[in-house]
Amino acid sequence: MNVSKRDLARAAETGVISAAQVDALWSELERTNEGRPRFDLPHVAYYFGALVVMSAMGWFMTRAWERLGGAGLFAIALAYAASFVLVGHHLWVRKRARVPGGLLFTLAVWMTPLAIYGFERMSGFWIQRNPGSYRVYYEWIEGGWCLMEVATIVAGLVAVWFVRFPFLTFPIAFSAWFTSMDVAPLIYGRPGLTWDDGLRVSLWFGVLLLVISWFVDRFMEEDFAFWGYLFGMFAFWDGLSLLEHRGEISAALYCLVNVVLIGLAVPFDRRVFAVFGAIGVYAYLGHLSYVVFNESVTFPFMLGACGLSIIWLGMLYERYRSRVREALAEALPTGARALLPKRRVST
Repeated sequence: MNVSKRDLARAAETGVISAAQVDALWSELERTNEGRPRFDLPHVAYYFGALVVMSAMGWFMTRAWERLGGAGLFAIALAYAASFVLVGHHLWVRKRARVPGGLLFTLAVWMTPLAIYGFERMSGFWIQRNPGSYRVYYEWIEGGWCLMEVATIVAGLVAVWFVRFPFLTFPIAFSAWFTSMDVAPLIYGRPGLTWDDGLRVSLWFGVLLLVISWFVDRFMEEDFAFWGYLFGMFAFWDGLSLLEHRGEISAALYCLVNVVLIGLAVPFDRRVFAVFGAIGVYAYLGHLSYVVFNESVTFPFMLGACGLSIIWLGMLYERYRSRVREALAEALPTGARALLPKRRVST
């Protein structure tokens, strides 16, 4: 919910607050929200600039960099990271510029995989085998990348310990998602794996990341769990959806899991559960249409009625949102209620 000073003025006109309280309350809101990310031009520029740097030193890095050798890549990554930390510290501490300073700390963490790759190439040490050029780190699943990912997670956790900036969890969660794919060859002890082996590891790794994100969500007021939930859902849902479902019972259970995800979106206040769950249910409906009810004339009518019912239920929920949440909270046992995350501060 976005609140403007005009909203406070209207509240004063209706007698909810006094006119003298408007300026004082607005000043306090500005003070408490200072430094938080907002969707305005400066903050869009901050995040877009950080994305460009992350892309340049990651996804869009050219193969020409391989000519620098392991020592060159290692030195460049360290130099970039040190520069980002120094400038970020200056902005965070001296200038009180929380968002650009925090983004520079995030970029410093983002340099970790390049630094580790340069060190491994320089020393000739690889966990499993040489996985190839750094550019294919974002393209191929290989056990040899795991040290880079684990080091990035550790670097990110250290950064979060000293700098409480929620976006720092992005490289942590991103690397954890990559680990869910690259760790499979290490777990099974061989480079070549079946497709289903990798999907099972991804599924259970996603569950682990979701549990960790829930734990973080319970004890942090600011939203440090967003990226963990997002990439945890990627790992879990991809593994669940791409595994072969044998028989209609297995397919129906897959749909049920996705329905549960949609239901969890309300008490956890996480849209990511609803999005992935809705895609999963939609995929199951497609399976019913093309496989189970392929010859049925009435199925499209029934499905259309179901869709209209969902719209109607959505309208009811929007109208009675607060009542539904209160009723749900009262219906839950005390122990289950204690497991829900804290009311988060919007970031």
